[in-house]
Amino acid sequence: MGDNPIYEIRDERFGAMVIGSAGLEELYSGCRWTEGPVWFSDLNCLLWSDIPNERMMRWTPDGTVSVFRSPSNYVNGNTRDRQGRLVSCEHGGRRVTRTETDGTITVLADSYQGKRLNSPNDVVVHSDGGVWFTDPTYGILSDYEGHKAEPEQPTRNVYRIDPASGAIDAVVEDFIQPNGLAFSPDETKLYIADSGSAKHDVPRHIRVFDVIDGGALTNSRYFCSLDVGHPDGFRFDIAGNLWTSASDGVHCFSPDGTLLGKIRVPQTVSNLTFGGPKKNRLFITATRSVYSIYIKTTGAQYP
Repeated sequence: MGDNPIYEIRDERFGAMVIGSAGLEELYSGCRWTEGPVWFSDLNCLLWSDIPNERMMRWTPDGTVSVFRSPSNYVNGNTRDRQGRLVSCEHGGRRVTRTETDGTITVLADSYQGKRLNSPNDVVVHSDGGVWFTDPTYGILSDYEGHKAEPEQPTRNVYRIDPASGAIDAVVEDFIQPNGLAFSPDETKLYIADSGSAKHDVPRHIRVFDVIDGGALTNSRYFCSLDVGHPDGFRFDIAGNLWTSASDGVHCFSPDGTLLGKIRVPQTVSNLTFGGPKKNRLFITATRSVYSIYIKTTGAQYP
């Protein structure tokens, strides 16, 4: 595999997960800043956000690319709940929304303790229906990815929306800029990226927490740092390896935080997701483009 310049193998475990003959495919270009990829297996398509162009795009395996939603209200991160509904973070509306099966949009959260959220960034849904999201200030720093405004929240928090009552709780309040987040495959741990290093002289790291009774976090601890760039979005494979965005590509970390290797991408990576019929295709949003590459492992995500 040494003749394939795409891969940087730090550990033999990474070599067993990548395909030497697989190429990095650019599926689409022409965006301004791509984010929030989410795979719809039942519709056989990939959706992603083009935030500054205020639109969401759709790609199908025959190569067709179309506009899924415009205007998008500057949607950033996307995921699906266990019922298959699209859940999105809107910079423009400073809110988290759910797209119902009939296309209508339900607002799940837009304020906390009577004050507007900053600009929800990334979101995941627990199997119990709880919606967890990060709320940094990126969408209100300028008019490029939202609407410039002063933050109303004193801190940049991670929140949970209770599935039964709809109540919103701040579960973590000590991040500089919380960004990507994902549950471990067994949902006993929640991993959260701090991308504060993009604007501050702080570590570029991902922290991990134990999940208590599905609704609270404890035992905060360091998981890993990036050696290039800062972490944004990430996802897990079924073995518990964490695949994260970085400025030079995608970095893969083992469950114990060891950097196993990298997939080099020619543009700064913002986010990624697993998809395809076997969930063995990595879809990567990177600056102006969307890429994909096949690998030998399977994504741990639902539905």
